[in-house]
Formats: sequence, C-alpha cells, structure tokens
Amino acid sequence: MDLHFGDSKPTDEERAAVDALLGPPESSWEGADRTDADLRWARGGRAARDRRDLLLPGLHALNDRVGWISEGGLDYLCRRLTVPPAEAYGVATFYAMFSVRPRPATVLHVCTDLACTAAGAGELCAGVEARLGPGSGVSVERSPCLGLCERAPAALAIRAGDPVRTAVSAPGTVEGAVLAATAPDSAPEEPAAAMAVPQAGDPSLLLLRRVGVVDPSSLDDYRAHGGYTALRRAFELGPAGVIREVTDSGLLGRGGAAFPTGRKWQATASQPDHPHHLVCNADESEPGTFKDRVIMEGDPYALVEAMTIAGYAIGAHQGHVYLRGEYPRALRRLEHALAQARARGLLGDDVLGQGYAFDIEIRRGAGAYICGEETALFNSIEGYRGEPRSKPPFPVEKGLFGKPTVENNVETLVNVLPILTMGASAYAAIGTETSTGPKLFCVSGSVERPGVYELPFGATLGELLTLAGARERLRAVLLGGAAGGFVRPDELDIPLTFEGTRQAGTTLGSGVVMAFDDTIPLPRLLLRIAQFFRDESCGQCVPCRVGTVRQQEALQRIVERTGADAADDIALLREVGRAMRDASICGLGQTAWNAVESAIDRLGAYA
Repeated sequence: MDLHFGDSKPTDEERAAVDALLGPPESSWEGADRTDADLRWARGGRAARDRRDLLLPGLHALNDRVGWISEGGLDYLCRRLTVPPAEAYGVATFYAMFSVRPRPATVLHVCTDLACTAAGAGELCAGVEARLGPGSGVSVERSPCLGLCERAPAALAIRAGDPVRTAVSAPGTVEGAVLAATAPDSAPEEPAAAMAVPQAGDPSLLLLRRVGVVDPSSLDDYRAHGGYTALRRAFELGPAGVIREVTDSGLLGRGGAAFPTGRKWQATASQPDHPHHLVCNADESEPGTFKDRVIMEGDPYALVEAMTIAGYAIGAHQGHVYLRGEYPRALRRLEHALAQARARGLLGDDVLGQGYAFDIEIRRGAGAYICGEETALFNSIEGYRGEPRSKPPFPVEKGLFGKPTVENNVETLVNVLPILTMGASAYAAIGTETSTGPKLFCVSGSVERPGVYELPFGATLGELLTLAGARERLRAVLLGGAAGGFVRPDELDIPLTFEGTRQAGTTLGSGVVMAFDDTIPLPRLLLRIAQFFRDESCGQCVPCRVGTVRQQEALQRIVERTGADAADDIALLREVGRAMRDASICGLGQTAWNAVESAIDRLGAYA
C-alpha cells in the first residue's frame, strides 16, 4: 500500500509526545534520521499495522502535549503506525475533544446539557466568555454532559503540556471557572466522591457501601472492608461455577439494554476462537448519567476485582477499560489502583497464585456519545472511527479485534461482587422476580439532594424523588436521559424496574432520573436534546444522519414560532421519528425521538 504524506514536519514537542508512547523510531520510514541501510525499503510495516489500535492513544498524546493535532504531528504518528493519513484525519476529526486546527493550550469545557442548562449554564457560559476574551489564552467551548450533574452547572479545564493539567469548577461560578482555566494548579480540589452519594455510610448498601467509607487509594483499606473476597470465591467455584452463579442471580445488564449477563458470559466462554476479550464500558455519555464515575472515583478496586472475576469466567487474559475522556480524576484513581494490584499479585501472570494470567489496560475516549454503543467502542479501541457495526455477527462471536468479547458497563460488573459473596439466591431475593438486585439511579435537576442513589428494583419513582427531596411544582421527570422519556408528576407510582417502566410506556435506561419544575422552559429543553443527537450522530446511516437534523430544525421552528405552524411540524416530527426508530443502524437513531415524542404525547408540550 502506497501511503501519501504531506510535507509538514512535526515539532520537537510533537515528536517527543509520540515517541514517549511508541518508543524511538527504528528506521527512516518511521521518521528516524535516514541511513544508507534503510534508504530503499520500508521496515516493520506488518508489525506497525498490528499497532493500529495505538492510533487513539497517539492522538491523545499529541493533543495532550500541544493542545491540538497539527498536520505534521499527525503525519509523524501515521508514519510510526503505517496508517494512511486520510484515515487518521477521519479518526481525529471524529472526536469532540480533539482539534486539527490551532487553538490555545487551555480549553475550558462548559457543560450546556440538560441538568446544567436547568441550573444556569447559559449565564455561566456568557459570564466566562465575557471575562476570558480572545487574548486570554483560553478556548471556551460549550460541551455536552460532563458527567457532573449532581454539581451542575459544571466546567472542566484542560491545559496541554507535560504533564497535562486539569481542574473542575462544579457547581460552577464565573470566578471558579476562570480560575480553573487560568490557574488549574491553584483551583480548589474536587469534593470527595462520597459527596455525590447522599446515602454514603449506610450499612445496608451493596454497591455503594465502600464509597465514603474506604480510602479509594488504599488497597489495604479495600481488602479490610471485604475486598477480594469475591475473587477468592470465584477461584473456588471455577469459571463454570462463576457463570452459573451470575446466571442464577438473574443479573441483567445495567447499561440500558437489560440483556442477561450470565447468558452473555456463557456464550463468550463457549466460543472455540481465542483469545477472548473483556471490555468495561466506562464511557457513560448519556446526559444525566454519572454513577460509573462515582464508583471509579470512590471505589476503584471494586471494578478491578470485578473485571478480574469476569475475565476468569470467560477465559480472557486481557481486559480493557474504555474510559470517558472527560473523567480525569477517575483516570488517575484507576491507574493507581491497577498499579497497586499488579504490585501485589492481584493482576499479572499469576493472579493470587492461582496460575491465572490477567491484566487490564485503560483506553481513553475523546468525546463521542456513540462510542457507548458496544461495536462503536470496539472500532474506537482498534483505531477506527467510532461507528457501529452491523449485527450479526454479535460481539460474543466476533467483537474486539474480531474475537469473542464480553462488554459490560461498570455498574453491571460491580454487581458480580455481592452475587459471589452473598450467593445467587440471596441476591435474586432482592428486587423483583424479573428485575433482581439493587439498582443505581442518577438523580439531578430540581431536587434538593442530587446524587447517586442505590435502591432495590421495585421501589417507585415517587419514593426515589422523596429521598432526593424533589421540589414543589414539579412539571416533568425525564427517565433514561436524552434517549429516555418524560413522565408526568401524577405518574410517580411507576415501579423502577425494567418491566414496570416498559408497561408505563417509558424506559429505565441506565438509571437517569432528571426532575424539572415549572421554571424550566420545556420547549427549549427538547430543542437541546435534539441538538445533542444531531451533534452526536456518527453519520453512518441516512435515517439518523438526516433525521436528527430534520428533528432539530422542526423543533427550532416551533420554539421560535417561525415557518410552518406547530401542527405541521409535529406531524413532520412523528414521521421523521418513526423513520429513525425503524431504520437506524444503532440505538442512537432508534431512540433520538423518544424524549420529544413523550413530551408531546404525555405532557402536551406543544398543545
């Protein structure tokens, strides 16, 4: 294959950033000084192509060091990996956190999504932009959800360099956001993860019982509070026994699809093709979702232990955590936990002296909601654009790198720990017959105590909102995030189960619960949801690529009362929504109309 490179050269900083990841180049083909020995042929092309999955980390290395990705830097990375520059450019421009145009080294991401908009993100953004003018050395960017909904409005500052520096202002003020951007090292430290858990310290909790109780940096503290009991139990049971326990527990996936976890593990474990892979989906980009962040920040060793158990059960020796790029503290906590686990023999060639080899690596996302879809996530890890694949084949047959793969989110995986420590039957006794165990709910919006709540399946929406201190004059509650649906204040007796929400004509999704009182302009909220889906559509299939644009245009006309009257636009919205739901390749397009439809039908938003 003939690769065409431009004439641009990398700067010394860009070269150093790439070499720090890949090591020094071995030949002039890779960018080393040319010698007589390698003038006439390329060396190592096949080996370099096998490293295509390092493209995303390489783009991060460039962006982290300089703040943007230049043509010279991109060309150098492509030479090192033998990736066509045109393909790498397509990958670099796919992610919101990267820029291929010059910009200041410091970027301030101000969240303008649902919870933050309701909390005054518009005023915060305007104030910050007024204070930080063009000569400030700071680029202010309006951002989708940053996963800090319990502290809305939120802002995240990222300053490129070696090392990269980050700071958070949440709840954000103009002064706090400006300080985070201009002096990230001087910005106040983020509050402990336990501050996002109003129930912290409650001994009845299963999934959140260590958050706020143990030191998240201490492996000894984790073990003193029951850590690694479940892994020892797993080795006693053997792989088949672990899968049997998970199956008998009735554990359903907590990412929204609610697929039986035991069936997924068994289907992967039984595949003759090897190696098997385990992927933890920690890219929770659904607006209003932040439970996985709280677990990773407050109890990171629980995820490491749970992934080790899952890998053992399915016969995998390598695990991958695909982590949101907007979660710098979770990244630091997980990196530390992995290093400590390796040093203590809990990861590596001989886990706990049992002869089982398993390790975990972290891959950072870079701002793409679609990468929460499992096959888009696989493409992203492999170094391609994060576009969904057609199914079948399903991931249990051909997933990451074309091999059998289990993909679960953080909450699903940590549920495995109580299943093994208390037994499948005791776990299954929690919740309802078809929705077993505890569930985490992310509550934000018009409530006095926003945060992550743990309740058994079967509790009602009203009970959850009472715990969170819902404010008076409640107008609507959004279940499941932007891809979910609205319910009315007189429907708070809906049981929070997968089957209960389906019967009520809505969805539980990943556990998002956003409350809105009558001070929130609902039409503007729906327009923001439509803008979100338009921006996040990968563009691969026509129904979603075109439909999300038409949906936003119709809602824009309704909000501004221009063009066709509302009745015509609502009819158009229904037609477009049906087309997206029936013909889109993945869940993004299939659910992009849900919230708008529910607002029109249940709330009479445009009546």
